[in-house]
Amino acid sequence: MKIFILLPRFPYPLEKGDKLRAYNHIRFLSKNNEIFLCALSDFKLHEDTIPALKPYCKSIEVIQISKFSIFINLIKAFLSGKPLQVGYFFNSKAKKKIDLLIKNYKPGHIFCQLIRVAEYVKNSEISKTLDYQDVFSRGVYRRIATSPFYMRPLLKFEYKRLLKYEKDIFTYFDNKTIISKPDRNFIPHPEKEKIHVIINGVDTDFYKPIKCKKENDLVFIGNMGYPPNINAAEFLAKKVLPIVHKTYPEIKLLLAGANPHSNVLALKSDKVQVTGWVKDIRNCYAKARIFIAPMQIGTGLQNKLLEAMAMKIPCITSQLANNALEAKENNEILIAFSPEEYAKQIIYLLENKEKAEQIAQNAYNFVINNFNWENATKNLDNIINS
Repeated sequence: MKIFILLPRFPYPLEKGDKLRAYNHIRFLSKNNEIFLCALSDFKLHEDTIPALKPYCKSIEVIQISKFSIFINLIKAFLSGKPLQVGYFFNSKAKKKIDLLIKNYKPGHIFCQLIRVAEYVKNSEISKTLDYQDVFSRGVYRRIATSPFYMRPLLKFEYKRLLKYEKDIFTYFDNKTIISKPDRNFIPHPEKEKIHVIINGVDTDFYKPIKCKKENDLVFIGNMGYPPNINAAEFLAKKVLPIVHKTYPEIKLLLAGANPHSNVLALKSDKVQVTGWVKDIRNCYAKARIFIAPMQIGTGLQNKLLEAMAMKIPCITSQLANNALEAKENNEILIAFSPEEYAKQIIYLLENKEKAEQIAQNAYNFVINNFNWENATKNLDNIINS
């Protein structure tokens, strides 16, 4: 089947969760379908990005949206009642180009990733699928309490609009998908049970155990410009690490990932390293004794946990993150709530090497048996072609 895939940003390099998901969907869907990729971009792409997708796509179109048009369309979204998330990515000129591409390609199906691009094709008569992926409204809601007071009115405003939009857009698409059952439960639509859960996977040929010297005690990896990751990094460095230092003052924390926010850069010290972009992130996982992801806000399945588990690194995370992962507590993963609990779990793993290795092995088996991109995408392929 010809599938027209519409994305809010080009799915390479793989430094964001939505890019990773889109890249692997395209990679495996291309085995049995013709993929016509169309991606929006608010900046000029690096020359290495498009060739990374060429082996899987019949055609690739990148539509540039300028910062000025984004500003204008944010104002239009504000006045029209649409979420700013949607307004940011919607552009009338881009709409004309997308309509023309669809007319020329004559796809049998349209696949949209995220509600950010749903406006472009919601009225198309061609059968179509919307991948909610995450529940944006819930993610914004969780940020309200931890944000500066001057941001809270805007976030509350956006939360209400997202809630309405996530409900209203449901009926425009033949199929709906999402990343996990907990996220599906937050979609504000009476028929939300019809949303198909398409989990993420992990490339276990790439992310696999590497024997090397353990140079980093604790590591947290992610896009360090993403609010939930910024929040988690600050929580780790400011609240958890000082408690650990009371028992083990030499313990160091590595914060690795692209686009570090100024708040993350401010955490640098003799005990906290901030790397920024890393060419091969596997080295950061492999050299760590413990991977810790204290997610307090955000939604969806944490790819960083899947990758760490696939590399046999014992992991500590929050109940919020594990709700989507569904790993067995104290067997495949450790769970903590307060800074004191995180510190206690860290010290426990540091002092019990055998238990740490057992949890790491169980986690590895858990990922190998449950999180496979090819199997997950087969389900998506069946939904699209049905």
